[in-house]
Amino acid sequence: MAQPGQDAKFFQRGKIEEFRADLQAAETKDKKFVKRKTVLKKIVANITMGNDMSPLFTDVVQCLGTPLLEIKKMVYLFLVSYGRSKPDQIHMVIPNFLQDCADRNPLIRALAIRTMSYIPIPVVTDALSDNLRHCLKDRDAYVRKTAAICVAKLYSADPRRAEKGGFVEMLRDLMLDTNATVVANAVAALSEIGDRQDGVIFKLNLATANKLLAALGESSEWGQIYILDSLLRYVPSRHADAENMAERIIIQLQHANSAVVLTTIKVILYLMNYMENRRLMDYCCKKMGPPLVTLLSSGPEVQYVALRNILLIIQRRPAVLKNDVRVFFCKYNDPIYVKLAKLEIMYRLARAENANEVLAELQEYASEVDIDFVRKAVRSIGRLAIKVEAAADNCIKTLLNLIENKVTYVVQEAVIVIKDVFRRYPGKYEGIIPTLCENLDSLDEPESKAAMIWIIGQFANRIDNAEDLLDDLLYTFLEESVEVQLALLTATVKGFIYKSTSEKAKELVAKVLKWATEEVDNPDLRDRGFMYWRMLAINPAVAGEIVLAEKPPITTDSDRMDRGALDQLLLHTGTLGSIYHKNPETFIRNATGKALTDSPALNAHSRAVLIPLAAAQLPPSIVRVPGPGPIESHSTPVDLLATDQPEGEAGAEETPQPAQTSLLDDEDGEDLGSDQEDEAVATAGKDSRDPYSNLDGAFGNYIADEPKPMGANSRGGRHDDDDLLF
Repeated sequence: MAQPGQDAKFFQRGKIEEFRADLQAAETKDKKFVKRKTVLKKIVANITMGNDMSPLFTDVVQCLGTPLLEIKKMVYLFLVSYGRSKPDQIHMVIPNFLQDCADRNPLIRALAIRTMSYIPIPVVTDALSDNLRHCLKDRDAYVRKTAAICVAKLYSADPRRAEKGGFVEMLRDLMLDTNATVVANAVAALSEIGDRQDGVIFKLNLATANKLLAALGESSEWGQIYILDSLLRYVPSRHADAENMAERIIIQLQHANSAVVLTTIKVILYLMNYMENRRLMDYCCKKMGPPLVTLLSSGPEVQYVALRNILLIIQRRPAVLKNDVRVFFCKYNDPIYVKLAKLEIMYRLARAENANEVLAELQEYASEVDIDFVRKAVRSIGRLAIKVEAAADNCIKTLLNLIENKVTYVVQEAVIVIKDVFRRYPGKYEGIIPTLCENLDSLDEPESKAAMIWIIGQFANRIDNAEDLLDDLLYTFLEESVEVQLALLTATVKGFIYKSTSEKAKELVAKVLKWATEEVDNPDLRDRGFMYWRMLAINPAVAGEIVLAEKPPITTDSDRMDRGALDQLLLHTGTLGSIYHKNPETFIRNATGKALTDSPALNAHSRAVLIPLAAAQLPPSIVRVPGPGPIESHSTPVDLLATDQPEGEAGAEETPQPAQTSLLDDEDGEDLGSDQEDEAVATAGKDSRDPYSNLDGAFGNYIADEPKPMGANSRGGRHDDDDLLF
């Protein structure tokens, strides 16, 4: 075996002609195959560097007859790289494949079968099938575990052949093998097949799950991960089954491999949905805490993965780390992405008992040099005030102290969160408004400026110079972002309603409404301007009741993830989905989703928020535009209701039907009754020759010159008014 570092000399760009000449020269004067081995190492090194060595295919294949294992490995590596691109020459290698599959050396048998599975060409797949069947029953465990993975490769290349050949059933039998490595590889192959949208359904029963657990202790680290992950395919039918399984795998939390720890936590969290014993559930939460804390002593990359998973776990099971908030205090040398993740977890774990400790830490962070980190820290102080009422006073004092430092980005973040504090505790902290108004000139970002404008408009009756402040802000109305323009429009209207007798307020509101309706292109801003103008013109008193209506106090409930979606995400703990906080099927093509399965043992709380798994939607072979064209729109519904349609014409006429039905359902939020359907079809059929005969109804009477009041029976009814106002 070569010493480490001695192969570096082979990583030099070589010429095809030189390699071919060296291989031909080695055939005559190389009894110990030293020269041939050296040339093949240079070729493999060039492949690794990205150089195209495919012209040497014929010359390299001739080396397969060499009895040396090291040379066979390099030739097979060459075939894995270029076998697919040489379908017309691959037949030259088939006899060597068949010979090596029957070799006495198990390493060569496994090497041959593995290489064949990596070349998804029909002629190779034909030769692979019979040999793979023999290797799955080979006397040597190394060959069996290699063959198990090859079944997954075969299924990926030709699912029909793999199912018809009975290879999936043979994999199922390998799950009961006496060798733990073979069991782990069989589980890995079945999992890969089961994760395909067109794959077989892979589920476990209690007996098989218990046998997999028996092989867990003898498996390698990655074998343990595959076996633990497969336990998510077992659905307990009794509380006792889930509790016994959790007790058997909880020992894996002490493993040194972080992937094993996260996978174990994933399985325990899954099984807790099917448990009834509250004491055991509390014990599991207590045992999951220390391993998660230990992961934070790893490198920053592992820390970040752990932190993103912890953020999901504590939302579902807060008891896991409720007393460990100090662990998430940031260190001076933490990367920014780790610091931001820790900040979020600190906020989640904050409660009345540790709020002052968390607040003191956040105040320290607000004086750091990293601007993004400081912004997040200041915003976390405001969120802490909203979440923990007992700490609100101290949080406000801290924010005022930070504002006094006159650091621009700190002041802007403080104004944004103080606006939310006003909403959370109405009538309690309005005394700090003068301090905020003093820093109006330092606000140059849209979000902070919009927050300050909201405060001025909302409390215009308490701010003596509110009109002057708004007048100053209106100088740049047309240059501001839409967010600021909307805030200015609403604040000016509020100021006018509060002080309707003030000539200044009348002048401002007339100017802003004129700008919003005549000189602005944004439809949202223009529509809101028209709405305010008409309300103020028709009935100012009612307009005041609408614009100044009492707003519900905000809470921290919006920060929480939906419970059903959270249960679904926790099934992906330790994967990319847990880092993005998205289900894999949303960002990985052809990935299958996971969801809790209903059973008699499922907890009532978990069943109440159960999200059923959406059916896999395979991409259509033909791209169709949903909905019919304008001419057919009046005649198609009549054809869809016809019952005596010939089979030959059904394919052409039935295509638009699902799209049309779903559009009707989505628009109203409920199915149309049979009477309404008949009426709609009759209306559509009145004038089928004119494609534009029903445009007036389609655009909701906006074509008519005068406005028409909406009747009580119009489509949407009261919902249209609600959407218009709010």
